[in-house]
Amino acid sequence: MTTMRDVAARARVSAKTVSRVFNDDPHVLPETRARVAEAMRELGYVPTSLSRSFRTGRPPVLGVAVPDLADPFFAVLAKAVEEVAARADMAVLVSSIGYDPALEAAALESLLRRSLSGLVVAPTSQDHGHLGVWAPRLPVVFVDRPPRGLAADAFTGDDCAGGRLATEHLIAHGHRHIAFVGDSPAMSTTAERLAGHRAALADAGLGSGDELVAFCAGDRGSADGVLHRLRSAGAPPTALVSGDARTTMSLVPALAGSTWAVVGFGDFPMAHMLSPALTVVDQDPAGLGRLAAERVVARLAAPDRRFRRHTVLPVRLLERRSCWSPADASTLFPSSSPEPGTGGSPHAAPSLAEEPHP
Repeated sequence: MTTMRDVAARARVSAKTVSRVFNDDPHVLPETRARVAEAMRELGYVPTSLSRSFRTGRPPVLGVAVPDLADPFFAVLAKAVEEVAARADMAVLVSSIGYDPALEAAALESLLRRSLSGLVVAPTSQDHGHLGVWAPRLPVVFVDRPPRGLAADAFTGDDCAGGRLATEHLIAHGHRHIAFVGDSPAMSTTAERLAGHRAALADAGLGSGDELVAFCAGDRGSADGVLHRLRSAGAPPTALVSGDARTTMSLVPALAGSTWAVVGFGDFPMAHMLSPALTVVDQDPAGLGRLAAERVVARLAAPDRRFRRHTVLPVRLLERRSCWSPADASTLFPSSSPEPGTGGSPHAAPSLAEEPHP
């Protein structure tokens, strides 16, 4: 294992100077700092955060950066990270970094400067090269979306398979015009889920044109606009795949009174309490968070292991009642009115609304 003394010898400085460089001592000359940093990169030196905590008397701290803790997916993920950290006697610092990719780098830099021992991050940006200066210093593990421009561990769900699974389920129920509504198409998760959706349509010999694909329905106003456009399509959909839980939660009130069948990507609280209960593709956020945190702990125990892995977890369909075959809909809901503009399509599904409280 590379030590601080090895770095000092390569950079032709003392071990104390290496320590001062790592701790951002402003009194180190720029040329000395550059030489030490180059030696760290060449030797793959990663200071042991656990050892530093013993010297300073402070416990190691695991940072968790997610777009929004109000999103049920990320809340469950962060909770799983906290449970693993507690077993490893690590403190946890959780931060919501928002959905604006342009602000992500600054938010992460602010978090990383708080003497973290490791970081679990669910990113939104498309370039993570700025983390290259931190990766040699502490374990950085990506979750939900893989890194771009950086070699790092990652744990993600099988997004393409999930998109395929959702659409195949609707096709099996007799639907032929199926819409897809997702987050930004620049998001790797959205792109992969849309690819799976289109692959399922193609395998069934169905069209997969852009007319029934929409994005950015993250609030009620934009959801209403997206649904209005889809209803105005030449062949309006009778079913819809929602690409993420945030989008689904915006679409649910906008779909009140609709006869479309729906499959959401990502489970969320109360999804089973809707009427009908919502069928979802479950990503297992608790499993993703647990594995990511365990990888940080493992990297801290063996900091000289340089090989990084991307692990893809399987997803599963939680079948509930929001997807109906034409026969089911006409038998169980004979009074359901057709969706405006569908011309009385036989592929009607029961109305999606909140289950009344007893």
